[in-house]
Amino acid sequence: MSKKLKVGIIGCGGIANGKHMPSLAEIEEVEMVAFCDIVEERAVEAKEKFGTPDAKTYVDYKELLKDESIDVVHVCTPNRSHSFITIDALEAGKHVMCEKPMAKTYAEAKKMYEASVRTGKKLTIGYQQRWRGDSQYLYQACRDGELGDIYYAKAIALRRRAVPTWGVFLNEYEQGGGPLIDIGTHALDLTLWMMDNYKPKMVVGTKYKKLNDAKNTANAWGDWDPEKNTVEDSAFGFIVMENGATVILESSWALNIADPHEAITLLCGDKAGADMYDGLRINYVKNNRQVIEKPDFSTGGVAFFEGKGDGSPALLEARAWIDAVLNDTEPPTKASQALVVTQILEAIYESSKTGKPVYFD
Repeated sequence: MSKKLKVGIIGCGGIANGKHMPSLAEIEEVEMVAFCDIVEERAVEAKEKFGTPDAKTYVDYKELLKDESIDVVHVCTPNRSHSFITIDALEAGKHVMCEKPMAKTYAEAKKMYEASVRTGKKLTIGYQQRWRGDSQYLYQACRDGELGDIYYAKAIALRRRAVPTWGVFLNEYEQGGGPLIDIGTHALDLTLWMMDNYKPKMVVGTKYKKLNDAKNTANAWGDWDPEKNTVEDSAFGFIVMENGATVILESSWALNIADPHEAITLLCGDKAGADMYDGLRINYVKNNRQVIEKPDFSTGGVAFFEGKGDGSPALLEARAWIDAVLNDTEPPTKASQALVVTQILEAIYESSKTGKPVYFD
């Protein structure tokens, strides 16, 4: 298709520079024509690096949205502003890719979803972990019924000492929380997507802030400032789905654990199981023997798998998103799916505060 999609970037910080803009720059059907950031210098730098010669810069996202030539907007701001910027962009006639998580709260996320339905514009959320080679392979195995009925799962996002100390990551007001909403959201999205189960019944959650005052932390990005750290260092959830399936969610930025893993899943079905602890492993019984199968992702495979030279998960996600807009098809991550992820995360936080289970209607 010859049409060039005109894209505007709202928020030109770390995730925009590390993921969104480099990926969009690789797609020939895309032109980045507008950049907005509350720090004007960041918008200008983004324009110079990724924009068309006549690209415009803004400090007010509402001014960017007035440009009727813009087809698509990527929202790459702190979590607090995901909802109202996304809704304004949808109502301005733009398709929207919003970085994960969908929003700070379920109510905000629901309004985003409803705005997408109301306007007829596409909305997707940035869960690029789906586009890893192991994720795509396991997803296809699940869809083919190789695991059978998946009734137990773990969504795992455990860091030992990797607290992000820059930006607003440690600011609960801006982000809504810490590792649970930041990386736990990836693990939960991955797990529910594999299970194709988006009907939670109840949640019990706990969160901890045990290591905030620690000194000489050996943190990957240096010691955090306890005075500025207003989020949890770990959080956990026990989720029961309507069909009786159980999902355990584990998340941490700082936890005394010897074997950390981030954005992985463990699945147990009545035919086979799978985990990502040591690469992707699928376990089952064959000829009265216990078998573990380990796919090789280093070469070959289907075109969207890593190892084929077709790009990073971020690029594959961006490619699928742009194709969905151009061809008027379903976006790679449905807003309705991301809505449930936010609903469960909020319930874990709520349960941790009240000490009581949260039941869904």
